[in-house]
Order: sequence, then structure tokens, then C-alpha cells
Amino acid sequence: MSERTRVDEFLSSLLAICHPLEPFEMALLDAHGATLAEDIYADERLVIKSGTRIRSTQIGLAASIGRNRLLTRPHPRVVVISAGPDLVEPGTPLKAGEEYETNSWLLTTAVREVGAVAYRVHSIPENDAQLQSVIEDQLVRADLIIISGERKDDSFDLITRVLSSMGDISTVDIAIESSGRHNFGVIGPEKTPVVTLPGDPVAAYISFELFIRPMIRTMLGAATIHRPSVKAKLEKAIASSGGFRSYVRAILAEDGKSVMPLVSGGSSAQDEQMTLSDANAFIAVPEGELNVAAGSSVTVVVLERRYI
Repeated sequence: MSERTRVDEFLSSLLAICHPLEPFEMALLDAHGATLAEDIYADERLVIKSGTRIRSTQIGLAASIGRNRLLTRPHPRVVVISAGPDLVEPGTPLKAGEEYETNSWLLTTAVREVGAVAYRVHSIPENDAQLQSVIEDQLVRADLIIISGERKDDSFDLITRVLSSMGDISTVDIAIESSGRHNFGVIGPEKTPVVTLPGDPVAAYISFELFIRPMIRTMLGAATIHRPSVKAKLEKAIASSGGFRSYVRAILAEDGKSVMPLVSGGSSAQDEQMTLSDANAFIAVPEGELNVAAGSSVTVVVLERRYI
């Protein structure tokens, strides 16, 4: 596609195909990590608000007022499928032209960190029928399906054909620097949401944070669906293509007042993923900004506050 879709437009399209899951009563231990779907009172006093993520302290409070069950929105079931004939499982020696399968491990654990139940599927389809069979087998346990191909575009075309035959699918290019094509839509008899992410692990993770995480948070019925953002002083100048928005891996200082962009020490996939592993934030660089000088105030998306 010649015209790229803006980040906010794409997110709006994704949120339109996912909804908070229907609540039901869970035993206390099963409710841990889910989202409360009703206000909880002790006599006339509100003690836990609807939309609260149920952590150990909420479980203890519920038990202290005699509640053994809670009405909660369940953990969404998310199936992560990685498809590509040249993708090899870690622990297996590589042959010429092969690469280790990375995305399903990255995305499955990222899904769990949001609070969903994740199922990892590594598929090596040789044709459309094989991939369709894999996807159909997963529909019975999926509230959301995420599919990632290899870094080349070959598998993307296979995935696009199969998904288009199974439901209502759109293909877009996102206006993010170094991103790739995405599919999204609904498939199967239950109109299960499905999203295809780029094959590059860094691009896939950025898309996960911007798009998939808000979808899962919406399904959880969470009060907030976005990562927090702060303004911080840029410690080192950064350059952007200027044509599209970019998200630069960075380390936000403990006090939240300054941020250091991370630069890969090489050009290999491992070098790129080392910076992703080290990052606790993304610097959001708007469209049109070619160079951002050191000392500038920048918008920082906080991934986690990880200090040791």
C-alpha cells in the first residue's frame, strides 16, 4: 500500500474488533490476576472498585470480609502462532538459510505479562491448507490470535491468503519507522480477532506494545489500556527518518527526569535484541522530526520501572 496508516487509526480499528470478556464468578485463587467486574462492599463501605486488577492484596481483603468468590472478567486466551519454513526451534543446530524462531517466545511471554493466558504454537506450513488447519485447531481456545511470520515477506503472503479465506481481513502498512505490514480482522464462526505482526522481533515487540497490549487490556476490562508516558530530558541526540513516527529503545533514569537512547553495537539480530532487552522505555519521536538534540524534552513511553 502506498499510503501508511497512522498509529491511532490502526489502534482504533483493533479496539473495534475486541471487547471486554463476559464476567463470571471465580474462586478466590482462580480470580488472582483477573479484573474485578463489580464493586465490592463491606457493609456500606466500598472496599474494591470494579475494574481493579486482582492481586494478592485484593484476594486477602476479599477473604477478610468473607468473600470466597469474585465476579471477574477472565484472563483472555491468546494464541501466538509463528509460521515459517526457515524458522528453527532454539536448541537445534542451524543449517544454511535457517534462523532461530524468536517471535513466539517473545510474544507469548509478553502476553503473559499483560495478564492473559498464552498458548505458543510453532508451525512450519508447506501450503495454505496446512496453515489453515493449524489456525482452525486453535480457534476453540482463542479469544485472540497473534500470528508472526519470518523476516522475509514470503510467509506473510501465505498467512494473508489463509486468513482472508477464513474471515474478514484487512492489510495495512503502519506509519512507524522500520515497521512492516500488518493483517487484522476476525475469523471463524465466533469472529475471533486476529492480528499479524511483523517478522522482525524488534518491530513485532513495538507493535505488541502499541496495539496488542491495549487489546488484551480491553478484553480484561482494565481501567487503563495504555502504558504511562512521561516527559524527560534527552541525554543524547537521536536521528529519525522524519517520514514516520519512530519508537527508540531507551533507558529512563530512576528519577524519571532523563532518558538515554540505546544504540546497537552491531547490525546483527542479536545486537538489536540486546538493546530491546536492556530498554525500560521507548522514546516516541513524532513524524517530521529528523533530528532531536540532546537536552530536548521528549515523550517517553514507560515499559517498566526496572531497577536493581
